[in-house]
Amino acid sequence: MFTLVPVHFFDPAAAREALSEVVQLKDGDKVEYREVPQYGAMLIYVSGGSPDDLPEIFSLLTALPSCGEYNKLMCSWKDGQLNIAVAQGKSLLLANSYHAPDFTTAQYYIFLALRSLQLNPEVTVIHFTHPLSQEAEMSLYRYFKSVDCA
Repeated sequence: MFTLVPVHFFDPAAAREALSEVVQLKDGDKVEYREVPQYGAMLIYVSGGSPDDLPEIFSLLTALPSCGEYNKLMCSWKDGQLNIAVAQGKSLLLANSYHAPDFTTAQYYIFLALRSLQLNPEVTVIHFTHPLSQEAEMSLYRYFKSVDCA
């Protein structure tokens, strides 16, 4: 559970309130924040308790600028959760997380994001931060210019 807020609008005292506007928080949830300087944003998130317990989206946002292409698409699909970050040049267009219990659902959200942002998968390289099954990778190759899995 996270949200991004532009740095110049961020108020540390209002971090919990900002996050509660987009997700339902429990009384015991610990709200933390971390700057994402490459996009001029603050990531506000529910922490598991450890200072190093960052949401997966933070890793995507930090790795996204290293993609050499103009259209940047970075994903992680683990434990039924798809995290996706999309940028065009130096502009962040999307950072979101979706419940995706199977890879077909994950693909649905990836294509929905691309369609809503009017990005053509045929000229886009999709990056995953972890290996995919050969079947999943081949499925993506039908649509994308290239598929890069760590």
